[in-house]
Amino acid sequence: MKQRYIKLVFGLIFIAVSHVASAHFNGKGDDSSPGSTHLIGIVRDSLTAEPIPYASISYEGKGVGCISDANGAYRIITRKGWNYLTFTAVGYRKKTVKIAPGVTQKLNVKLQPTDVQLSEIVIKPKKEKYSRKNNPAVELMQKVIEHKSSQRLEQHDFYQYDKYQKLTTSINDVNPDDFGKGIYKKMPFLVNQVEPCLETNKLIIPISVQETASQTVFRKDPKDEKTIIKGLNSTGVSELFSTGDIMGTVLKDIFADINIYDDDIRLLSSRFISPISSKSAISFYKFYIMDTLKVDKDSCIHLTFVPNNSQDFGFTGHLYILKDSTYAVKKCTMNLPKKTGVNFVDNLDIIQSYEQLPNGQWVLKDDDMIVELSFMKDISKMQIRRITHYNNYSFEAASPKLFKLKGTTVKDVDAMMKGEDFWNDVRPVPLSDKENAMDMFIQNLEQMPGFKYIIFGLRALIENFVETGSKGHPSKFDFGPMNTIIGSNDIEGLRLRISGQTTAKLNPQLFLSGYYAYGFNDHRSKYKGLLEYSFDKKEFLAREFPKHSISASYMYDVMSPMDKFLKTDKDNMFVGLKTTKVDQMSYIRDVSFKYERETMSGFSWNLSVKNRNDEPTGQLFYIKNDVARTMVHDMTTTEAALQLRYAPGETFINTKQRRMPINFDAPVFTLSHTMGIKDVLGGEYKFNMTEAGVYKRFWLSSWGRLDAYVKAGKQWDKVPFPLLIMPAANLSYITQRETFNLINNMEFLNDQFASLDLTYDLNGKILNRIPFLRKLKLREVFKFKALYGSLSDKNNPEKSDGLFLFPTRDGQTTSFAMGKDPYMEYSIGIYNIFKILHVEYTRRLNYLNHPGINKDGIRLAMMLNF
Repeated sequence: MKQRYIKLVFGLIFIAVSHVASAHFNGKGDDSSPGSTHLIGIVRDSLTAEPIPYASISYEGKGVGCISDANGAYRIITRKGWNYLTFTAVGYRKKTVKIAPGVTQKLNVKLQPTDVQLSEIVIKPKKEKYSRKNNPAVELMQKVIEHKSSQRLEQHDFYQYDKYQKLTTSINDVNPDDFGKGIYKKMPFLVNQVEPCLETNKLIIPISVQETASQTVFRKDPKDEKTIIKGLNSTGVSELFSTGDIMGTVLKDIFADINIYDDDIRLLSSRFISPISSKSAISFYKFYIMDTLKVDKDSCIHLTFVPNNSQDFGFTGHLYILKDSTYAVKKCTMNLPKKTGVNFVDNLDIIQSYEQLPNGQWVLKDDDMIVELSFMKDISKMQIRRITHYNNYSFEAASPKLFKLKGTTVKDVDAMMKGEDFWNDVRPVPLSDKENAMDMFIQNLEQMPGFKYIIFGLRALIENFVETGSKGHPSKFDFGPMNTIIGSNDIEGLRLRISGQTTAKLNPQLFLSGYYAYGFNDHRSKYKGLLEYSFDKKEFLAREFPKHSISASYMYDVMSPMDKFLKTDKDNMFVGLKTTKVDQMSYIRDVSFKYERETMSGFSWNLSVKNRNDEPTGQLFYIKNDVARTMVHDMTTTEAALQLRYAPGETFINTKQRRMPINFDAPVFTLSHTMGIKDVLGGEYKFNMTEAGVYKRFWLSSWGRLDAYVKAGKQWDKVPFPLLIMPAANLSYITQRETFNLINNMEFLNDQFASLDLTYDLNGKILNRIPFLRKLKLREVFKFKALYGSLSDKNNPEKSDGLFLFPTRDGQTTSFAMGKDPYMEYSIGIYNIFKILHVEYTRRLNYLNHPGINKDGIRLAMMLNF
C-alpha cells in the first residue's frame, strides 16, 4: 500500500494547497477589463485539439491581421466596424468568424484539415476506411522509424550538452469575478500574484518554481553517462515542507523528459506509445499526410497522428518530418485525446523543436510541456508548466575526471547557492514578474490568519509526523508516526504508543529515534531505541539516499512471525484489522548493530549482528518432541547477516516516516545470507540461511505492464520451526506487494522454497472498450501467486529428535510441511473506482482442507493514479 500512498499524498498536496489559495485569494486582473482593445485566442486543429502554429488571422477584405505564435496563440487589435475575422493555415480549411468588437474579448477557433472529413464526436475521420497497405503516410513513417537510430546521440563515441529546466506550478483558471467578495477582501496581496498564461489565455497564480541547470557527458567505451547538477533553485510552497524536495521529485518523475525516439514514453507514471516506436507505432496509430510546408526555412512534410482507440494511452499530434534523406523530426507537437483514460488531466500539450548542428546531427533544442489538472469539483485547478532548453552540444571527449565522479547524477557543492548572474546566463527566457516575486508571495501566505495551522495539519498528513519547531527555528525533534498512536491486537488488546525522532537540525550526523507502547490486556510496556551515526552530513534525516551509517538498537515488543513482511509499521492502524485471528505471537527482545552502505550506482549492502530472545505467547508454544513434551520458555539466537541489493536507476522520495521509491521501473536484485552463531551471547543454535530475489517490471506497449517477483531460499541446517522459512503472509484487508493474501500465519514451514508473484495491469485496455463502462475509466488487474516449498526429514519434528512440535490451536495443527503441489492463489481486481479506490477478489486454489483458512476474500487499497 505504501508505494501507492505517495501518489495519494501528491494529489492531496495539490488539493490542499489549491483549497487554501482559492479560499483566501483576492485580487483583480489587469488584462480582462471591459475596455480592452485586443482580441486574443488560440487556433487549434479540430481533429487533435493541437495548437496550430503560424496560422494567419486577418480582417475580411481589410488586409490587416496577425500570425499565431508557435503555440497557436494570437492577439489582434479590434477595429470599429470590422466584424469578420478569417483564419487560414496550410493544410486547413479557411474559416470566417463574426465578432463583436468591444464585446468579444476571447475567441478560440478550430480549423478543419483540408483532406480529412471530421466528426464532432469521435476523434477520427467520419466513415473512414483506414488502410495501412499502400498508404503514403505509413510508408513515410516506416522510413522515419528505419532512420531513427541515426538521430540518437548514443551513436557517437562522446557527447555532452547543457540543459536548463524550469517547473512552474500554478493555480489555474482563476476567475476575476470572485475577487473582492467575502473573505477575498482580506487578501489584497493576491492581486499582485495573478498573471495571464499566454499559452492558455487563462489567469493563473504561480505558487512554486523549481529550476535546474545541468551538464550531461557521455562516452561509449567504457559506457558511462554522468549528469552534473550545476545549479538548483526552488521557491514557493514546496519550501513549506521540510523533509526534502517532495514536490519537485514527484513532479520531475510524473512529468518526465520526453524522447520521441524511444519506443515508449514515460509520462504521468505510465507508458505511452511513441509515434516513432519501432514496435508499435504503425499498428497503434493512424497517420495522415497533411501538406508540405516550411518550418524555420526547412522544407518539411506535415503528418497528423491519432490512436486507433481514443481511450488508449496514446497521443494525438503532429510531426514535421524533414523532406530529405535523413527523415529527421524537425518539430513535434502532442496532446492527449479528450476521451483518454488518463485521470485528472484536462489538457496536456507537448511541443518539441529540433535544430541541426554543424556536423549535420539533428538534436533536441526545446522540450516544453503544459498540463492542466483538476482533482475535484469546487477545488481550484492546477497547471504544471515545464520548460526545458538544451544547448552547447559537443561531440568532443569530456574530461576523464568527470567520469570518476561517484554516481550517475552528481550535485556541485555550490549548486544551491548560485546567484542571479548565473541564472540570468542559463535561462533561455527570464522569470515572469510573479515567479520572481515568489518569496514575497510565501511571506504573505504565512502571515494569513490560520495559515500556520493549515500547514501544520498538511505536514502531519503528508509526513505522518508532528514537528516541534517554529518559523525560524526548524524542528529538532518530531513526534510520530501518527498512525501508530492507537492500535490493537489479540495479545495486547488496546495498544497506545508514543514515538519520535531527532532531525539533522539537532545534529546532521547523529540521529536518535524510538517509541514507548503499552498493552492494556497483557499490561506490559514495550519500547525501542535506535542510535544512528551517518558518515555523511544529512539535510533532514539519516535515511536520505545514499545512506552510509552505523547504528545500534534495543527493542522489546510483541510480534507475530508475519510482521517482518509488512512494508509499514506493524502497529499501523490501517493494517491492524485482520482477516483471521492472530494469537500466535512472541515477546521479542532484540539487541542489534548494523552497518549500511549505498552507492549512487544502485548497489548497496549492509552487515548486521543481532542477539534475539524469543518468548512465545498467546496460542504459540515451544514444545520439544521428546517423550516428556518439555515446554520451552524461550529461545535465544545470535546471528550475523549480510545483505546485497542492486537496483540501477531507482529514485526515492524522503519523508519523515520512511524512504519510498516513486517508480518501479528499476530491476531489483537481492541476495542475503544469515548465519546463526552458537554459544556466543547465549546463542543456542548454529544455522545458515540464504535467500535471493529478482523483481522486474515489463512494459507491454499498449497492453499495460507485468510485474514479476521471483524468490528462492534455503535453510541449510537442522533448526526448530521458528528458524524455518515462513511464507510472506499478509492477513490484513489491505493488499500489499510480495505477500500472499490467503496464507495463514506460519501455515507452511519449509527449509527450502521458491515463490512467484505476477501482477498484470492492463490499465483499462478491456474495460475502456465496453460501452457505458468506459466512461467510468475503470482499470483491470490480474494477479497470480505461487509458493513451492519442501521440508527435509532433518527439520521435520515427526522424523527428527530435538526439535519443537509444530504449532497447534485447540488441539488442531495449524502449521504444515508443504506437499508436492505448490500453493497457488489468484486475484481479479478493478481499480480507479472514483479515481482512488482499488478492490480485488482473491481466491485460494488448493490446500483447502487446512483448518481456519479463508478460501477467498476481498482486499482493498487506496491508489491515486493518473
